[in-house]
Amino acid sequence: MGYVHSDRPDGPGASDEVPTAVKILIAGGFGAGKTTMVGAVSETRPLRTEELLTEEGVSVDDLSGVEGKNTTTVAMDFGRITITESLVLYLFGTPGQDRFWFVWDELALGALGAVVLADTRRLADCFPSVDYFEKHGTPFIVAVNCFEGARRYELDEVKQALSLDPGVPVLLCDARNRESGKEVLISVLQHAMRSHRAARQATAG
Repeated sequence: MGYVHSDRPDGPGASDEVPTAVKILIAGGFGAGKTTMVGAVSETRPLRTEELLTEEGVSVDDLSGVEGKNTTTVAMDFGRITITESLVLYLFGTPGQDRFWFVWDELALGALGAVVLADTRRLADCFPSVDYFEKHGTPFIVAVNCFEGARRYELDEVKQALSLDPGVPVLLCDARNRESGKEVLISVLQHAMRSHRAARQATAG
């Protein structure tokens, strides 16, 4: 279920309508900031499935560039944010390591769009997420998480490095900042709606 339309009464009682619910995925590589973004923007206490990294996990996961990370998402992060009185986004953060990708198909069901968080220290980690959404036809944007000390690149450089379609928006963000995260979510919502509208028009034509 990507989004649910409710009956919208006219008049003074219109503000009491049931909000439209939209599902958005937050994806990206290990340590890119998915859990941080969901936690920063969620208006409710986020649901997290983080576990401490074990010695066995360290031998499997590549920690280069994120040596200080000691936890990992093993299923999903979940949060909620109200964009307008009649629009609520439900956020599902995906696990970053490939050994947990078996849950992606379940998480992606009904998603209107997705955010791919990029860490320029480990940009190649974005490719699996980009490939997944391109393969499944899910509208997505790329949000470059500006980590302290990380080299800054022009957005066109990031787009070229990831071989993105020209129509895929790329923007900068700070996953720790609520307003920055909200701007990212509004951007993916707008992009997804444009993409779905274009697809409907192409089908009708």
